[in-house]
Amino acid sequence: MARGKQTKQMSYSPSDYQRGRWAIYLFLIIVCICQLLPFYLAITTSLKPSDDMSPSLVMRTHDLAWSNWTQAVNEGGILKAVFNSAVVTVCSTFLVCVLGAAAAYPLARRMTKWNKFISAFILSMMMIPPMSILVPLYTFLVQIGGINNYWGIVIVLTAEKLPLSVFLYTAFIKAIPPAIDEAGALDGANHLQVFNRLILPMLKPVTATVVIMTGSAVWNEFALSSYILTDPQSQTIAPRVASFFSVNTNNLGIAAAAALIAAAPMVVAYMFLQKYFIAGMVAGSVK
Repeated sequence: MARGKQTKQMSYSPSDYQRGRWAIYLFLIIVCICQLLPFYLAITTSLKPSDDMSPSLVMRTHDLAWSNWTQAVNEGGILKAVFNSAVVTVCSTFLVCVLGAAAAYPLARRMTKWNKFISAFILSMMMIPPMSILVPLYTFLVQIGGINNYWGIVIVLTAEKLPLSVFLYTAFIKAIPPAIDEAGALDGANHLQVFNRLILPMLKPVTATVVIMTGSAVWNEFALSSYILTDPQSQTIAPRVASFFSVNTNNLGIAAAAALIAAAPMVVAYMFLQKYFIAGMVAGSVK
């Protein structure tokens, strides 16, 4: 009798279920509004002339200042900055993926004391703020001629993002059964062939995660790039957009247009890679 009453008290009516769904929908709508509001403000600001003092929440319906976009491209050199960021991002992301996967394979398969120490040391590198080593890093780049060069910022950002890549690849490879390596060894394959032909094709989900995380971080990187790339012709997108706020402070429309142009490539890339990103985040959780 008591058990029947308890079961009756724990049952949910259809109205309770509908209220729960509407609460979830309301929460998701609020989250979407918070995420889209900065883009809306940037769009409205980019379409206003410099003498328009109306609130940013008000969208203009006439006399849209498309000249802000043309000035951001022609006078601001934003397309050159996008090209510079694309080169740096592609090169850095490629090196982070290749070096991270190659370093993670022996760390995941040979659990020796020395490898455990190396893994802990690599993980500790993630705790060091990059700006704390700016002075010796800048001095070293000056000595080797890496200032205002693509390869200078590429090696710096690769070294900065590599520890997280090694950590993610190591966790993912540990979830792959060692029997696959043993089967390849029985067929006469060496360690390099096993890694290239058997392990590497299985790393697609975590590679997509590393590509998105590294690519977005490198694309939006500002602190190191503003010191290493001081020439306007070699600046990446973040320092270039920041320059509009110091040089063109009387016209925020140009700065907003430049920021939207800078954000567009990463938004499009994430739209195509989001399913791989989600798959990579959960792939190593279940063996």
